[in-house]
Amino acid sequence: MKKITEVLGIQYPIFQGAMAQVSKHQLAAAVSNAGGLGIIAAGGMSEAQLREEIINCKKLTEKPFAVNIMLMAPNVPDMVKVVIEEGVKIVTTGAGTPKKYMETFKAAGVKVIPVIPSAKLAKKMEALGVDAVVAEGSEAGGHIGELSTMVLLPQVVEAVSIPVIAAGGIASGKGMAAAYALGAQGVQMGTAFMLAEECPIPKNVKEFIADAEEMDTAVTGRNGGAPVRSLKNKMINQYVQWEKENMPREQLEELTMGSARKAAAGDIENGSVMAGQVSGLINQIKPAEQIIAGILTDAEQTIRGLSLA
Repeated sequence: MKKITEVLGIQYPIFQGAMAQVSKHQLAAAVSNAGGLGIIAAGGMSEAQLREEIINCKKLTEKPFAVNIMLMAPNVPDMVKVVIEEGVKIVTTGAGTPKKYMETFKAAGVKVIPVIPSAKLAKKMEALGVDAVVAEGSEAGGHIGELSTMVLLPQVVEAVSIPVIAAGGIASGKGMAAAYALGAQGVQMGTAFMLAEECPIPKNVKEFIADAEEMDTAVTGRNGGAPVRSLKNKMINQYVQWEKENMPREQLEELTMGSARKAAAGDIENGSVMAGQVSGLINQIKPAEQIIAGILTDAEQTIRGLSLA
């Protein structure tokens, strides 16, 4: 099995998570320039917006970067077309199966890497011919599955013969070392990169994440079958309360309408700041290059210091 760095042509096996309204060209380019894999999140974008993001990213980096496509979006065919026309060679996917587009991607030489929440789905993705999978545990921010990373990751590694990237609950070299011990070839981090200087969200949102502690996230949407992890705030607390009271789905949807955009614009009380449980581990805003360098150094030191005696 080839290493994921060889498959993708990147220096370090560190992916920047795709976060709607957050993962734009500035952040993706910075991560790619630092040796990782920057990812533009196409979720919520139009065809024209995605094309502009890709063009701007190419202006800032000559290194590989990816586009994430949420497969439940109504404009997926348009997004696939843009990715291919603009020469992007790596795509990550979520919220569905890329089966319908695999032939198109492969004909264009695009590497396909789905984000999956179970070993069963990982095997299905391998059968489709994907190049790797991201096994994302429930510690992650945003849309999540049921299994924690420590439980999910070794089962996915055992189930498939393609590279597995660990995601969910990783924001340090120690987390990266743990992922490698469980069989991963690399890690994907979202929340950690929200505190990158190049991340295009307001400073008050970054400070909100930096000030958070380990118990400051909540999962909403379990009743409706679409759980999402966010930092607790006025809106999230109201949602949790209404869920307990079995309020109608329409009322819940009205409460969260446009919440991701609100958060990305700086509204930390009425927006949905989708961040993971590792918010309690990160507290400094710094360049993406420093985030990656620090994690690599910490991982190497952690691995060297391990002893079972």
